[in-house]
Amino acid sequence: MRIAVCIKQVPTREWQPRLNDTQTWIREQDASFEMNEPDAYALEEALRLKEKHGGEVVVCSAGPSRVAQVIREALARGADRAIHVEDDGLASADAFVTAEALGAAMKDEHFDLILTGLQSDDQGFAQVGVILAERLGLAHATIIMEVQIDPSASSGQAATLRVKRELEGGWFQWVAMPLPAVLTIQSGINQLRYATLKGIMAAKKKEIRTTPAAAATPKQRIVSLYVPEKGKKTQLISGTPAEAAKELVRKLRDEARVI
Repeated sequence: MRIAVCIKQVPTREWQPRLNDTQTWIREQDASFEMNEPDAYALEEALRLKEKHGGEVVVCSAGPSRVAQVIREALARGADRAIHVEDDGLASADAFVTAEALGAAMKDEHFDLILTGLQSDDQGFAQVGVILAERLGLAHATIIMEVQIDPSASSGQAATLRVKRELEGGWFQWVAMPLPAVLTIQSGINQLRYATLKGIMAAKKKEIRTTPAAAATPKQRIVSLYVPEKGKKTQLISGTPAEAAKELVRKLRDEARVI
């Protein structure tokens, strides 16, 4: 079984964001970076599936040259090889451009299963996996908490899988799907492993194929970013419970404009 895992390099959670001069993205030269946490869970799930069913795990990442850091980390954890779609513009690209870049680099690999994290820790759109599935014409499912591969896949019959999706209110849903497919993995699906010294040394010899990004037109554009303001604006509403409720609804509708 050939499994691809899409990973992203994102600013570390401990770093205090600072905006660039145009206030449309962060000052990357001041940031420290790490592997996107949901993608780390996707990688771990791929490694466990490989250990159970055999095959190879290929990590795919789109971004500038600094992305090699998390690619090497993924290889040290156990991935077999990597594809790096290298382009400086992909650092802040929208989900459509990122999915197009990854899809173009992966289409000739004919993967049986493609895993991504549910969403990224920086932009958090949770759309790359879904759009990637559409671009490649594959079945997909989101917010996955468990993956079961049908054993018949190893005996030459039609391969299928069952996945457990997390729904609202503590509910779950089991879905049967054909392969190949794209899954977006929820954080907490498994226990993460860390790179060993042996894995770090082995990663230096593993293949990283670098490819340019395919041309794609952005569908979204960040107009401006700002750091949330801190302030205390508590308002006390007096009157009877009925009067207070009526006044609260008015303020939410007319002043806060949230209803």
